[in-house]
Amino acid sequence: MIWKKKQFWGAIVAIALLAFCLKDIRLSEIEALLERINYLPFIPCAVCTFIFVFLRGIRWRLMVSQKKKVGVMRSVTLFSAGQILNIMMPALTGQVGRMFLFSKKEGLAKTFIFSTMVLEVLFDAISLLIFLLLTSLAFAFPQEYRSLSVVLSGGAAVVLIVLYLTLHFRLRLEDFGRRCFRKRRPGLYIGLKKFIRSFTKGIELLRSSQHLLGSLGLSLLSWVSHVFVIYFLFRSFGFDLPIASASAIMIINTLALTIPITPGNAGTFEIAVSTSLVAFSVGRSDAVLFSLALHLLDLLPVYLFGSIFLHFEKVSLREIKLRHEEETILDRLSEDGILLEKEERV
Repeated sequence: MIWKKKQFWGAIVAIALLAFCLKDIRLSEIEALLERINYLPFIPCAVCTFIFVFLRGIRWRLMVSQKKKVGVMRSVTLFSAGQILNIMMPALTGQVGRMFLFSKKEGLAKTFIFSTMVLEVLFDAISLLIFLLLTSLAFAFPQEYRSLSVVLSGGAAVVLIVLYLTLHFRLRLEDFGRRCFRKRRPGLYIGLKKFIRSFTKGIELLRSSQHLLGSLGLSLLSWVSHVFVIYFLFRSFGFDLPIASASAIMIINTLALTIPITPGNAGTFEIAVSTSLVAFSVGRSDAVLFSLALHLLDLLPVYLFGSIFLHFEKVSLREIKLRHEEETILDRLSEDGILLEKEERV
């Protein structure tokens, strides 16, 4: 059975990619780098990594605030636990596991949680487009990334339009389903109606300018903090690169890793970052070692905050991974989109 598991093949790919990155690096190059590293900038660098994860957790808290009030630290630690699932489960299966975790611990419908994930992607896409526009004033991005930015812009616009239309025409969508499916396929009609009502509860914040601007603002601030993570790491490694270069690395890395292939993007992360740095005239060995350091720094707060939640809540990641394979994605909902409990949920 192990040969059929996505995690197994993802790990094999990750090991192969990491081996490819490290194959030409000599021990003498690592020793020379360690001698010239300035460890003082590691302090603000590490602080910014924690700020990044903290802001992401607060953004999720704001998204669900119209449905349920969640404490600040619980939001951050729960969000981080969900990110651990993303790291462990490649090819977007981690998002499904995260959906089950949030549903189990907060009693929220999976459809509602799915809608907040759609909003997270939307706000991140808008934020990256803003960074791309500002950074392009200092750098000419490679053609493939400029083409990808056009696709990203179009995708974000389409998603935003679809979400607003869903909110505005919810009753008409329900009426359309009633006319098309109520008599011929009543089960499908009821399921569609419940899905629409639960999903729209999750995107209600688009009606509130305060929540909309707050979520977008937190998205922008989180990416700003990540730019400073890269910039301070530049200073530590002795790279004489401006902050615009840090922004460019962040954008290229994020766009290249939109869909995770390996657990925690191991290998793919290092290739994306090191290739970008080589384009800025950084030596290949230094670029690869920099990418490894950046990857470890990105994972540090996620594992720390997430482990705190998993320990105190006594959550088994193995159980979540098994449940995501055995349970249905959609909960049992009332016709008002409210999550039903216990036996009624099935």
